[in-house]
Amino acid sequence: MIRVYKQTISVILLGLILGACSSNSKEKPKIPDKPASELYAEAQTAINNGAFTDAVENLEALDTRYPFGPYSNQVQLDLIYVYYKRSDTAMGLASTDRFIRNNPTHSELDYVYYMRGLTNMAADYNLFQSVVGIDRFDRDPSFSRQAFNDFKTLINRYPHSDYAADAKQRMVHLKDNLARYEVSVARYYIKREAYIGAVNRARYIIENFPDTPSARDALKVMEDGYKALGITDKAEQTALIRSVN
Repeated sequence: MIRVYKQTISVILLGLILGACSSNSKEKPKIPDKPASELYAEAQTAINNGAFTDAVENLEALDTRYPFGPYSNQVQLDLIYVYYKRSDTAMGLASTDRFIRNNPTHSELDYVYYMRGLTNMAADYNLFQSVVGIDRFDRDPSFSRQAFNDFKTLINRYPHSDYAADAKQRMVHLKDNLARYEVSVARYYIKREAYIGAVNRARYIIENFPDTPSARDALKVMEDGYKALGITDKAEQTALIRSVN
């Protein structure tokens, strides 16, 4: 009796699984089959209306169904923008890398580097400030460094780009953030009594970020490090430089 019961249950479960599979196979795709021109028009309407989720769905459908169609490159450019607007930084960065790799001579690469810089800045913000609700400069600056490099590439390769001026302004902000991070590391070395490391880190800041407010903070760290190491003459020289700056 128990054996028959178990067999009955097995048959029922198998039927449910097959039914679910059959049901899923009959589900219509989220975006119906349409000509590329229609999908693209709908995507543009969604972008213009700020409906970025709808835009992504249409653009991804286009990218999948018509990978070599007449809208191919523009679809990828639009996806980069829409992913950024949706704060989907992982997909945004993957899309920019893909576009650069597949289109090394495209006329709009300046835009792609600009968007990659913006996306890296957004990734940095999303990962830290929006999560913990505070602005910390002792965090890993990997995204900020990459954003700085993206904007630097844009300016070096396309100095007359429409995006160059804004990229320069953003680099100033990023440079200041990176310098403040380095100061936080140097101060940590002082706290841990790693004075040689603190002095070296402070020297790095002064050499690489001399035009930021953090350079003066680095001089103070350097002075403290020299004092702790008993190198009085260098500590005094550093204090003198700090007093006139």
